Amino acid sequence: MRQSNGLAIAALVLGVAAILLFWTVIGGVVLGVLAVVFGIIGARRARGGRAPHKGIAIAGAVLGVLGAIASAVIIAIGASILNSDEFKSFEDCVRSADTQAERDACERDFERDVNG
Repeated sequence: MRQSNGLAIAALVLGVAAILLFWTVIGGVVLGVLAVVFGIIGARRARGGRAPHKGIAIAGAVLGVLGAIASAVIIAIGASILNSDEFKSFEDCVRSADTQAERDACERDFERDVNG
C-alpha cells in the first residue's frame, strides 16, 4: 500500500513561499533550498512507487530553485550597490549632513550619480 507523500506537498508549499518571498534572504534562499530538498526526496519516493504526487514534488523543487535564484540575484545586486563608490559617497554625505535639507540634497546627488 502506498503511503501519502507529505514531502511533495511540503515542497510545493515551500516553493510557492520561496517565489512569493524571494526578495528576502529567508524567503528565497532558505525556503527555496528546503523546497528543493523536500521535492527531490518526495519525487524519489514517488518514482519508487512508495508514494504519489511525483509531479507536485517536482513542481515544488522547480519553484524552490527559481525562488533561490531570484533571491541570490537580489542579494548580489544589493551587495553591488552597497559596495559602490556612489553609495560610499552618499553615506559620507549623509553622515556629515546637519539638516534634513542637506540629507535631501545627498539623496538627490546619489540618484543623479546612479542614474547617469
